[in-house]
Amino acid sequence: MGHPTGFKDHSRKAVPYREPLVRIGDFGEIFTDPDEKHLRTQGARCMDCGVPFCQSSSGCPIDNLIPEWNDLVYQGRWREAIDRLHKTNNFPEFTGRVCPAPCEGACVLGITDPPVTIKNIENAIVDRAFAEGWIQPQPPQSRTGKSVAIVGSGPAGLAAAAQLNKVGHTVTVYERADRIGGLLMYGIPNMKLDKGVVERRLKLLEAEGVRFVTNADVGRNVDPKQLLDDHDALLLATGATKPRDLVIPGRGLNGIHFAMDYLTVATKSLLDSGHRDGHYTSADGKDVIVIGGGDTGTDCIGTSVRFGCKSLVNFELLPKPPATRADDNPWPQWPKVFRVDYGHAEIEAKFGKDPREFCILTKEFVGDAAGNVTGLVTVAVEWKKVDGQMKLVEVPGSERNWKCDLVLLAMGFLGPEHYVSQLLGIELDPRTNYKAIHGQYATNLPKVFAAGDCRRGQSLVVWAINEGRGAARAIDAYLMGESALAAPDITQGALLV
Repeated sequence: MGHPTGFKDHSRKAVPYREPLVRIGDFGEIFTDPDEKHLRTQGARCMDCGVPFCQSSSGCPIDNLIPEWNDLVYQGRWREAIDRLHKTNNFPEFTGRVCPAPCEGACVLGITDPPVTIKNIENAIVDRAFAEGWIQPQPPQSRTGKSVAIVGSGPAGLAAAAQLNKVGHTVTVYERADRIGGLLMYGIPNMKLDKGVVERRLKLLEAEGVRFVTNADVGRNVDPKQLLDDHDALLLATGATKPRDLVIPGRGLNGIHFAMDYLTVATKSLLDSGHRDGHYTSADGKDVIVIGGGDTGTDCIGTSVRFGCKSLVNFELLPKPPATRADDNPWPQWPKVFRVDYGHAEIEAKFGKDPREFCILTKEFVGDAAGNVTGLVTVAVEWKKVDGQMKLVEVPGSERNWKCDLVLLAMGFLGPEHYVSQLLGIELDPRTNYKAIHGQYATNLPKVFAAGDCRRGQSLVVWAINEGRGAARAIDAYLMGESALAAPDITQGALLV
């Protein structure tokens, strides 16, 4: 490394978000622009650690060459940094904004000190590259004569499209929504991923030759069998879009919504009219309860406070995580520690208290005569080890009533919807995902492949990119007999070429 003692000379300093009470007044991105000196100093903290666990199986799923571009930023060689970043990551402007950064959890410096601000540096590299005009369309010099249909335009489908197009295949991406992007467009709120950032990359892909078809609901208004007849290969990248429900008394009351439905209409209304059309679920003046944590729950919190909620509480079934790693959570595992995400900080700034309530189980929704939700009933729970396994036990006498006008269910997803797989006859795994082996991505049907959350289950954007790149390599090899495409091999922590 250019500065071998940087990790001893400088402390970690993350790029701050905009002030909470300011940013909740709009749906603009929460991020601030760091200066170059700050980023070079933080890049200098990257150690000459010998084995960079940040890009190994416990760190980055796409094997980003993190120490290399950290050092390039430290040296001020930004143009080279974006080239290194693009070697493994098709969309660093997405991961730099929304990835939880498992690379930082596996950073060797993190054994004794706060890890390198890898995510900040990644995002700064790609934003500067766009600003400088270094990222331009690079269409393939020739075409293979082979065509591939991709169903789903989320990060897995887009990564596969980018890779397959790069080697000359003709790629058409089918999306059932009115805009391309899948989860990136409608599942992640604008304040965390501005849709101009998504559209900027989509325009590049179009200029490189990828074809996009919107309002194409394959299995309903588009025949998947016809796609098979018209193309040499078909990739399903439909995501895990079946939400986990909470089937308890009162579930049918008005005012109870799945988190992704809530987020989708909020973003669509923002993009269509700046929320002037009123085609969204308003939280204005309402007591909101978000059931379930994770990124989706946080996004519901952030959206609700921007819509002017009167109060907000977030229920977590699990216990409050410790402030530091527990003994059974050693480095380089992902640190299961207490974190304050952007939405939590916003609620605390506005209402004076972190919104989370831990170890709480919802038992019943309560409503009025008109069928609207007015509250819910919960009990406290404890997690006890029974026969070697942790089990949930309700605490006697802990029943509590909560007032609410709006309930958002953010409890994760159970797998893909199955109207496409049923029409085609695709085999499912025990978790109802499309059955296909990681690294091969082939389903039981000839010509049909699967990648992303629909194959592996609900996961991270960076894992979707991993799967899309891997599926592209598998499809290319299927079509051409071999493939020169690089694909991450997370089991080995190395890049296959």
